[in-house]
Amino acid sequence: QVQLVESGGGLVQAGGSLRLSCAASGLTFSNAFMGWFRQAPGKEREFVAGISWSGTSTYYVDSVKGRFTISRDNAKSTVYLQMNSLKPEDTAVYYCAASWAASRTAREYVYWGQGTQVTVSS
Repeated sequence: QVQLVESGGGLVQAGGSLRLSCAASGLTFSNAFMGWFRQAPGKEREFVAGISWSGTSTYYVDSVKGRFTISRDNAKSTVYLQMNSLKPEDTAVYYCAASWAASRTAREYVYWGQGTQVTVSS
């Protein structure tokens, strides 16, 4: 049984930082392209960042470039999202997800975590 478990969300002031973690089990993690998505109330789920199997290639939505960094530790089967200079518009539930192909499209992701809330106050 595949499980993706996110942690690290919370309440932070604008300009602050948070580090999200996503621990995976039940899949060959090093074969999975990993992504972070977010969904704000009343909005569609949005691709935030993705990382290739080896970690050498990373992808970001324009709104987070230069502020967020995705990384992975295949030995720990964990993917991270370091979020700096947070803004109120970053407020959302953040999900990690696993795909067998490099993609920014949610429907191409096979496994999803339960999500973790990130709230940025102004």
